[in-house]
Amino acid sequence: MRVAEDLADEMAQKVIQYVDASGDDGIITDIVNILGATSQTAEEAFLTSMRVRRANQKARALLLDRVRKYQASQKAQADQQTKDGDTAD
Repeated sequence: MRVAEDLADEMAQKVIQYVDASGDDGIITDIVNILGATSQTAEEAFLTSMRVRRANQKARALLLDRVRKYQASQKAQADQQTKDGDTAD
């Protein structure tokens, strides 16, 4: 059911924003308990959305870290080549 997935994803986004801002990850368990008591479909959709979004956040952070390290190494290499060129004269 698309409605359940859409609503669960919207809730997951808001919960992630709240947890990132507050550090209160206990809200996740509370939300899961409420959803599970009323709709197993909503609970599963919420948990799936949370996993997918958190995995995506971690993957993006890893990529960003690797890009920064690569850029820093490229800059250091260019700086070294410039320095080596200056001393060759």
